[in-house]
Amino acid sequence: MNEPTPIQIKEEKIYRAWGLSDKEFNLISEKILGRLPNYTEAGLYSVMWSEHCSYKNSKKVLRKLPNNSERVLAGPGEDAGIIDIGDNQAVVFKAESHNHPSAVEPYQGAATGVGGIIRDIFSMGATPIALLNSLKFGPVDNGQTKHLVKEVVAGIGGYGNCIGIPTIGGEISFEKCYEKNPLVNAMCIGLLNDTQFKHGQASGSDNLIVYVGSTTGRDGIHGATFASDEFSNKKQKQRSAVQVGNPFIEKLLMDACVKIIQEHSEWILGVQDMGAAGLVSSTAEMASKANSGLVLNLDNVPQRESGMSAYEMMLSESQERMVLCIKPEFETDVLNFFDEYNLDAVVIGKVTTDKQYKIYHQDQLVVDIPVDSLTEDVPEYDHQGVRPTRISDDRTQFDPEIGSLKDTWLSILTSPNIASKEYLYETYDSQVKSNTVVKPGSDAGVIRIRNTRKAIASTNDSNSKYVYVDPYVGGQITVLEAARNIVATGGIPVGITDCLNYGNPEDPEIFWELDQSVQGIADVCNKLGVPVISGNVSLYNEYNKEAIYPSPMIGMVGLIEDIDHITTSSFKNSGDLIYLLGETGNDFNGSEIQNQLLGFVEGRLNEIDLDVEQKNQEIILSAIRRGLLKSCHDLSEGGLATAISESAFKNELGFNIQTKLTTKQMFAETQSRYLVSIDSKDKEALEKLFEDNFECLGFVTNDSVFSIRTLDDSVDIELSEALDNWKEAIPCLMK
Repeated sequence: MNEPTPIQIKEEKIYRAWGLSDKEFNLISEKILGRLPNYTEAGLYSVMWSEHCSYKNSKKVLRKLPNNSERVLAGPGEDAGIIDIGDNQAVVFKAESHNHPSAVEPYQGAATGVGGIIRDIFSMGATPIALLNSLKFGPVDNGQTKHLVKEVVAGIGGYGNCIGIPTIGGEISFEKCYEKNPLVNAMCIGLLNDTQFKHGQASGSDNLIVYVGSTTGRDGIHGATFASDEFSNKKQKQRSAVQVGNPFIEKLLMDACVKIIQEHSEWILGVQDMGAAGLVSSTAEMASKANSGLVLNLDNVPQRESGMSAYEMMLSESQERMVLCIKPEFETDVLNFFDEYNLDAVVIGKVTTDKQYKIYHQDQLVVDIPVDSLTEDVPEYDHQGVRPTRISDDRTQFDPEIGSLKDTWLSILTSPNIASKEYLYETYDSQVKSNTVVKPGSDAGVIRIRNTRKAIASTNDSNSKYVYVDPYVGGQITVLEAARNIVATGGIPVGITDCLNYGNPEDPEIFWELDQSVQGIADVCNKLGVPVISGNVSLYNEYNKEAIYPSPMIGMVGLIEDIDHITTSSFKNSGDLIYLLGETGNDFNGSEIQNQLLGFVEGRLNEIDLDVEQKNQEIILSAIRRGLLKSCHDLSEGGLATAISESAFKNELGFNIQTKLTTKQMFAETQSRYLVSIDSKDKEALEKLFEDNFECLGFVTNDSVFSIRTLDDSVDIELSEALDNWKEAIPCLMK
């Protein structure tokens, strides 16, 4: 088939189907090139100027996020962020969304999301050591959702397990708004045993560009454009835009790249993953960052399909591929090195000094454009937000009517958002390589760092109901919950990666949600001194113009300085005392109890005192370092009723508590609170540390009963009944 001519592209407005507006096309043809782009060139601009690659609708908002601290070695702009953890070691991490592909082909969409984020880590020369994920689906009461859940979980497990990286944590939630737009956010953490790392740059005249990894096919073409579009029942979902993964090739590629960077660093000048927008994004970004130009010859690109055009090769998002910039004198060494791993490695171009991006195919010059025009000349849009009418200034809290404390307690534990997710995450290998100290199910996953006393704690957190009812405070809570999860495990929060999942930013109300929630995230990050060093934006998550809840996901990493400080959420011994740190208010808007009783959430959230939050975090860390805590659990969804139940479940212990809280307040979701248990001999020391900001609730028992006395009610709940409700809810729904 003959490609459309430049005139046809303009007159038939073919570029619109690729996501370019008339204004953008005119900017390219009239101002940047001074001519009409050909078919391949127009394709390159369309993917590189997509929201997924350029952040043209979100850059203004993203600038609010702090990305510096004394620990930051690399921040936004690299494949992944890097945090110094001392002793010449660094932790490397990033999260990415793979939402649209997972909606269309859930297994491959999720699997390639994992594969892509792993490549972002080892492209920095780091050894990937852990995976996490944040998943959101529609209600588990229809066959389509069950299929999506099953396939996404299988894809994540299949890829991570095959490559041999443990999945140590994550979260799964269910809301109606994700029925047609599931969210699949994947995070990977890596370790550098040398704080020197490779930048994704192509510098130095006549240095070589080397393609390494799988062959290039027609899968994933226009994947970046597809990720920047909305779904509707009138638009055919593009299966061709979804990539296909091969974890066994990725394992070879990972091992080879880590080894060549660590052992032959002098050969390599830059490394970058071929992720979104494939060959064009990786090579153009490498050249632009180094103020260089490139000449590429596509005839050398390993191809798995015959007759591929330049357009197809440049836009393909075939998986398990990397780009290296190397010194010419090491060409033979590099190619032979990858040959030992049975990986395709070929020279496909060289660096120039003219800042032009030139591509040859079948001896024809098919692209000749300024390299910065793909990366730096993208228009940046400044949208004006409008507060949705559902959000008023009234912070009056919902007042739940609770007929039966027992029935409400068990109902909360049965909620898909609260219930155990073990049925799903048991698919993941959480212990491969034997470094996992805390597996999924506690507040944060923990990986030890061999030959040191240190460990890394990590969590994914995203409560979109809070952000929906109150974007600013909801954004704050997303970071605060992640921080409490790290602190409760014994770690110091050191860095954040994020996935910002929203609807169409051109809608003023959705842009307001984005802007306000990011402001909330930024304000907490500044208060806690925790930088955002990597992440991504996923917009246009809509179906028939109905958007998902605003859903920022925070992936936080913490440093545990001594493995003796590692703390889990489960009660340990009968007779241990149970304490609640922090004041409990009547915080019910956006809560699980409101969602259950009304079937929806509404109302503003109460404002948060960040000084109190910070003080309580410091108190908990002090208590952990002094060896006072047997267990520690932050309070979040479902309030105290959920937290104390979860603390009892793992070791199947009961408890006997008598509290001054009302029955309603057992389900309040007031922030800045922790549930801890201690040996009774440490009562005086703990109470002195907690000052007057605590309540001693009672004690852990061996009685297999939850004995609860509130200010206005009392009930005994059999441990077995509560545990069955919590543990069997998801399996029952899935079956």
